[in-house]
Amino acid sequence: LCSLFAKENLHHMSEHQLNLYDRLINEPRNDWDIYYWATEAKPTPVEFESEVMAKLREFAKNKKKEQRLRQPDLEYLFEHP
Repeated sequence: LCSLFAKENLHHMSEHQLNLYDRLINEPRNDWDIYYWATEAKPTPVEFESEVMAKLREFAKNKKKEQRLRQPDLEYLFEHP
């Protein structure tokens, strides 16, 4: 979920948002916690509630019904937006 979110959103984020995202993916002890928060299976702790977490929750809803069966290839990291 996070890798697909990153591919779609990182190049649009401000430095502040990137710092929030970095904290979100690196500080929790368990990646499953991020998944549960993003899918609203568990409430997001106050310290991780942010505009980026809100975007991740919205992304997790998959309103466009996209197939998200695998992580994206990493070539996008070297492309200019």
